[in-house]
Amino acid sequence: MKAWQVNAWGEPESMTLADVAAPEPGPRQVRIRNHAAGLNFFDILQIQGSYQYKPPFPFTPGAEVAGVVEAAGPEVRHVQPGDRVLAMTSGGAFAECSLADDHSVFPVPEGMSFAEAAAMPVVYQTSYFALTHRCTVSPGQWLLVHAGASGVGMSAIQIGKAFGAKVIATAGSEGKLEFARQQGADHAILYNDPSWVDRVKEITAGHGADIIYDPVGGDAFDLSTKIIALEGILLVIGFASGRIPTIAANRILLKNMSVTGVVWGGYIQRHPEYKATAQAALNDLYRGGKIRPAVGRSFPLRECPRALRALANREVLGKAVLVNE
Repeated sequence: MKAWQVNAWGEPESMTLADVAAPEPGPRQVRIRNHAAGLNFFDILQIQGSYQYKPPFPFTPGAEVAGVVEAAGPEVRHVQPGDRVLAMTSGGAFAECSLADDHSVFPVPEGMSFAEAAAMPVVYQTSYFALTHRCTVSPGQWLLVHAGASGVGMSAIQIGKAFGAKVIATAGSEGKLEFARQQGADHAILYNDPSWVDRVKEITAGHGADIIYDPVGGDAFDLSTKIIALEGILLVIGFASGRIPTIAANRILLKNMSVTGVVWGGYIQRHPEYKATAQAALNDLYRGGKIRPAVGRSFPLRECPRALRALANREVLGKAVLVNE
C-alpha cells in the first residue's frame, strides 16, 4: 500500500510516498481501508519535530480517518469487515490503510460522507470536551469563538449554537467571516482590527463574553481578558498565533474569571472510554441536524504535502481532507 513517511524532521514537502506492507491488526485493533483522512495543524508540527510526541523514524502522520473496515482482531466486537467507520489513529492516517484501536473506531452516521466523517473526530471531540466537560455552555450565554473559520472554530460555533449559546466569531478576512456565519455565528468580526474588542462590548451591551474559546493565543488571548464577562471562562485550546501568552493574576482575581486548559488528547489517554461517550452525543447532534462538518478543501492522497501547506498558509475554511482515489 502507499503511505507518506517522515524520515527526518522537516517540512511536509520533505516527506516521501512509499510502498509499505499493509499493517496487521492486533487482537483489539481494526485495519481500515481509508476513503478519507483529516488534516490538522499538529500534523505539521509533528513532521517538523515541534510536537510533544515524537515517534521513531520512519513514521506516517495523521490522526483521523474514515473508510471501510478491512480486517479486525479476534477481540473486536462492535465493528466487522465491511462496516463504514470513522476512527482516531495514533498516527498512520496519511496512507491507503490505517490501524486503529477498537475503542477509537465508530460507525459513520447514516447520510454522512467519508470526507465529512474524516473531518469530525479530532475537532468535534475537542470542542465537545471543551464546552461540556471543561465548562458547561448554557442557553443565552455569550460564546466568543476565535478563529471561527478553522476546523476547531467551526465545530465550536456549531456545538455552541446546538446548546443555545449566542455566538460571536472572529476571523481574519471577510470570506472567513461569512463562513463563520454559515456555521451559525450570530455575529462575526475581524480580529486583525483591534477595535473588535469594542465591537464585542457593543454586541453584548457591555456584558462581555461569558465563555471565550481561544485556539489562537497571542494577542487574541491578551485582548480577550478585556472583554470577558464577570465570572467568565477563558478556554485555552492552543496557540495557532505562535505566541504563548501570559496573564497577570490580578486580572483573574478582579473579574472572578477562570482560565481553563483544554487538552482533549491528554484526557482521552487517561479516560479512553470518553471518546465513545462524546462520539455518541456528536452523532445524535448530527442526526438532529445540529452539526455538520464543513470540508473546505479536499486533496488526493498523492498531494498530501500540498494539502498540509495549504493548511499552514491558512487557505482552508473548515477542514481539509485527503481522499483516496
